[in-house]
Amino acid sequence: MPQNQIAKSKIAAVIVAAGRGERAGGMQDGPKQYREIGTKPVITHTLEGFLNHPNISQIMIVAHPDDDQLIHKALSNLDQSRILTCHGGATRQASVYNGLLALEKIKPDYVMIHDAVRPFLTTELITRIIAEFEHGVDAVLPAISVTDTLKRTNDQQIIENTVSRDNLYAAQTPQSFQFMKIIEAHQKAADAGLQNFTDDCAIAEWAGIPVHIIQGNGMNTKLTTKEDIVMANAKLSTNLPDVRTGNGYDVHQLIDGDHVTLCGIDIPHNKTLSGHSDADVALHALTDALLATCGAGDIGDHFPPSDPQWKGAASYIFLEKAVEIVHRHGGTIMNADVSLIAEQPKIGPHRQVMRENLAKILDIDVIRCSVKATTNERIGFIGREEGIAAIATATVVYGGTA
Repeated sequence: MPQNQIAKSKIAAVIVAAGRGERAGGMQDGPKQYREIGTKPVITHTLEGFLNHPNISQIMIVAHPDDDQLIHKALSNLDQSRILTCHGGATRQASVYNGLLALEKIKPDYVMIHDAVRPFLTTELITRIIAEFEHGVDAVLPAISVTDTLKRTNDQQIIENTVSRDNLYAAQTPQSFQFMKIIEAHQKAADAGLQNFTDDCAIAEWAGIPVHIIQGNGMNTKLTTKEDIVMANAKLSTNLPDVRTGNGYDVHQLIDGDHVTLCGIDIPHNKTLSGHSDADVALHALTDALLATCGAGDIGDHFPPSDPQWKGAASYIFLEKAVEIVHRHGGTIMNADVSLIAEQPKIGPHRQVMRENLAKILDIDVIRCSVKATTNERIGFIGREEGIAAIATATVVYGGTA
């Protein structure tokens, strides 16, 4: 399928989370998908991998009927607008089939089926899988070439022979498919009474669907044992902080008026800024800077100027929404810096109240808010006082407390 068609396709994800996790300590410590690593449940990390990718339109969590409260807790700090849940079955195969059936009414074009206990999924791997769909394949398996020497034993655990590693791969998830083909394969397997397929590619193979292998990601490991969970927690706990910086730029035309609004503050002036909202270039630029730290698009995606409800709106509404999105992605705002470029009015007398207003909206200390101003030395449209521009930078730490 051509790339422009893939971009318009619905790509859903099924997160298999109905297991009990006996090899990870059983129910004494709770199902492994809900145990905390790096201050968050395993499944929360897994979901973030999909939520952070712009092409994933819907996520179906297949959970055990006893885990509704655990799911609720794991989702509490996430954007749930793309997340649905359903209950699993007696086997992994049955659980996946339940998830696919629950997605039928949405009719996605493709589906990615992923283990809830693979929390280190990257958006880069998702992108490479989607690229395979662009080339017309119907099933994609990320896998790692086997590097360890393999031995085959008899029933007494005596080695019989060494197995060649040639063309052997360790399968990972998300195992991804053209939706109608994989749900039909599951239906056929269920009708035939076959219940012991260990993964979805095995069902696809049985149904005659060619499965294309791509290079997996060595970090995309499955947390199977208690030791796996301990090591995953240690990895996240010792990682350097996830510090991200976003930039934003905005410019608006000056027209006849009696004030300009900058950083949410009305400043008397013989001109005003023209725009669909109040045209506060400072808050618009800072909104884009914050959204950039979590890949959440730009101000036009969330508040399109074609929407009449935003006509004349105060721009602090846009900035508050960006703050909410950052927090939902697990971010802590550390610093905000706004540079205003204008010949007039003078910004200096208003700088402190601007900083205080930013601190209030961002809910951070005023010492973390900077407002600066410069002229354009009478050069260009700003120098001719035809407009005012703003450049903003935001620093956000993700995945922990600052």
